[in-house]
Amino acid sequence: MVFGRPERKKQPRVEPLTLKILVAGGFGVGKTTLVGAVSEIRPLRTEEVLTEAGRPVDDVSGVEGKTTTTVAMDFGRITLRQDLVLYLFGTPGQNRFWFLWDELAQGALGAVVLADTRRLEDCFAAIDYFERRGIPFVVAVNCFDDASRYPAQTISAALDLDEDVPVLMCDAREKESVKEVLISVVEHALTVSAARRRQPAGT
Repeated sequence: MVFGRPERKKQPRVEPLTLKILVAGGFGVGKTTLVGAVSEIRPLRTEEVLTEAGRPVDDVSGVEGKTTTTVAMDFGRITLRQDLVLYLFGTPGQNRFWFLWDELAQGALGAVVLADTRRLEDCFAAIDYFERRGIPFVVAVNCFDDASRYPAQTISAALDLDEDVPVLMCDAREKESVKEVLISVVEHALTVSAARRRQPAGT
């Protein structure tokens, strides 16, 4: 009889479920920062320096100190659990790059609309886009240090959101804060998807 440590059975390798999440919002609201704060890989960024040539079409009101802009997308990845990986795609915030949104939106489970209370109207376009296409989304208010704070209900009313759309406060610089937002959008998107499957055909 041979004594020794019993052999451990090899656990079957879990193939993670991968989900695509969009991060949208107005120019300078913190999309690139959010993706970079939470990504476990070096995020892909397509930022270019703002130039005098773009001044007539680039509205920098409220973000006069911003010197770069995303011209295609930001990309990052985060593993929420061993069996769940999120791929994050940050959309360009300026009107002249919105033609890229349709391509980025293909196959997306849901979206985060990042908002700034100093320029709340800047996220209307993203909200309209996701509502028209039936893409579930949450609104995450990026709490800038010099921005006024409002209750979630006040933000929801100001944006005329449906009652079931979550509104959260976050700090786009903080990983744990961003993770909470991402967990919320996944949960919300799955809830919406389940509700749609329960609807009778043709409704």
